[in-house]
Amino acid sequence: RAAEAATPKAKALFLQAIKEMTFEDVRKIYAGPEDSATRYFQGKMTPALQKEMLPIVEKSLSQVGAIQAYDTVMGQYKALPFVPDVKANLTGHVLQKALDGIFFYIAKEEAGIRNDPEKQTTALLKKVFGAK
Repeated sequence: RAAEAATPKAKALFLQAIKEMTFEDVRKIYAGPEDSATRYFQGKMTPALQKEMLPIVEKSLSQVGAIQAYDTVMGQYKALPFVPDVKANLTGHVLQKALDGIFFYIAKEEAGIRNDPEKQTTALLKKVFGAK
């Protein structure tokens, strides 16, 4: 849900990353592997996406009671004798998994565009990837 809620903000971040793209970036993306555009966007957008998504993730986890349940379990765990100290960040973990999911599906779509002529829906995509 956090990823869905952050989608409008992500669109603006994508546009910004495209505006900042250099000719060298384009060359590397074109010549690179199936997910090179995804990796470019991941590198450019991750810090800003984390910042935008963090409050959304925190709110979502709080609303479903996940943070409270996690705190209860960790409190009971820490009361046990002879157990190792566990320092886990539930919010950070969920945020990272949400970002991993976003970029996983972007990479999947990118591979489809690169390899399937039917997914090359614009003249530019056909010109760039149809000629490979």
